[in-house]
Amino acid sequence: MAGIGFELRKILKKNSLLSMLEAYGLAGLIGSGPWVLSILALLTIGIMSIGVVFPSYVIAQFLVLVTYLMAGSLIISGLFQLLLTRFISDLLFAEHDHHIVPNLLGSMLVTSIIGAIISGAVLAISNTISPAEKIAIFTAFILLCNQWLIIIFLSGMKEYYRIFFTMMFSYGLMVILTIFLPPFGLLGLLMIFGFCQAILTFAFLYHIIRDFPANKLISFDFLNHKKTFFSLILCGFLYNLGVWLDKFVFWFRDETSHQVIDVFRASYIYDLPIFIAYLAIVPGMAVFMLRMETDFADTCLKFYNAVREGATLDSIHHLKDKMVLACQQSIYEIFKVQGLTLALLILWAEDILNFLNIDLSYLHLLYVDLVGVSLQVLVMSILNVMYYLDKRYSALFLTLLMAVGNFVLAHVSINLGPVFYGYGFAVTMLVTTIIGLIMLDSQFDDLEYQTFMLQR
Repeated sequence: MAGIGFELRKILKKNSLLSMLEAYGLAGLIGSGPWVLSILALLTIGIMSIGVVFPSYVIAQFLVLVTYLMAGSLIISGLFQLLLTRFISDLLFAEHDHHIVPNLLGSMLVTSIIGAIISGAVLAISNTISPAEKIAIFTAFILLCNQWLIIIFLSGMKEYYRIFFTMMFSYGLMVILTIFLPPFGLLGLLMIFGFCQAILTFAFLYHIIRDFPANKLISFDFLNHKKTFFSLILCGFLYNLGVWLDKFVFWFRDETSHQVIDVFRASYIYDLPIFIAYLAIVPGMAVFMLRMETDFADTCLKFYNAVREGATLDSIHHLKDKMVLACQQSIYEIFKVQGLTLALLILWAEDILNFLNIDLSYLHLLYVDLVGVSLQVLVMSILNVMYYLDKRYSALFLTLLMAVGNFVLAHVSINLGPVFYGYGFAVTMLVTTIIGLIMLDSQFDDLEYQTFMLQR
């Protein structure tokens, strides 16, 4: 994420209140923009269209299908998100910029093939969905799988506001077309969604191809075992899978779900609060991006430069202490800002549900989900530090713990009854955060020794 770090540092050098607001706003938009905008767009479509433009069951089918598209595409693209990020970072460090786009296109091809096989298999057993609807679902899924890969490159570019406005235009257009075009049922909604995702995906791809000229079309160097780290495949996959596992458990347990369309199920008691809660991630993500990608990244870079350039041991110790301090301050500030956000949202939760015309029986679950989502931001920051320190196997253990914990505890919470719904997700994030902090503390203790051993 070095690109946005450089841009944020440039903004902060203005040393004014407006520059601080601009930096936080930019960090929040880039860090959580795609996810938050998609949630807001879907909520708007649901609230404004249900019973007015479309029958309620059509809107329900559309929202459930899009949720599955989002979940599946994030999990599949997670196979290559971290792997590709590290590989591209190495290319930039070695000044081999012309290899970036070919490897991006190569990863998109592999991801598309995997996505096509999985989505094709699922749609093949969906007997009540029409062929035209299947084609629309399939197309949108492939676009989303590639879109998440393309987004990881956006941090290395300078036109952040253009990127954000492109996202706003695409999702805004989706809402407008859904409400004002003649209703064509579920197929029309799916076609509108796919069309807007195509605009977003190809607009992003255009920016990347324009900024990184290439000397060939496609390359698979990112899969070369001598040039890449395959542990990052599991890290990215397990993180995205772990985030969604509790939802899948609630979707496919008979006690908490029902069939919406063919094989696709939903849990109305669980889905609505958790997706509203994810809107609370914006302040924490803004601080996460701003502090981790400026203060901590800068001290981390200086530490490893000192090691490579043969600085004195005292200098290396001093730089490590500064890095540890920057890490502590970053995590503390994330905790402070996200904690304040959590407190305010818990205070306003009832008003939020009333404003959205949502039954107050969801209130308790919304409280629990807000805590879980806030803790998830801390988990992300801990994993980010581990990736900077190249502690890939520690990150792998932590993501595996999160995935297993979320799956097991979701089942346990259902068995305990409705009062305990959501606690599986929140407790998993709490345990993962605590264990992650303990692991980070241990890693910083012997960082010099581990770093010098890696130089051998």
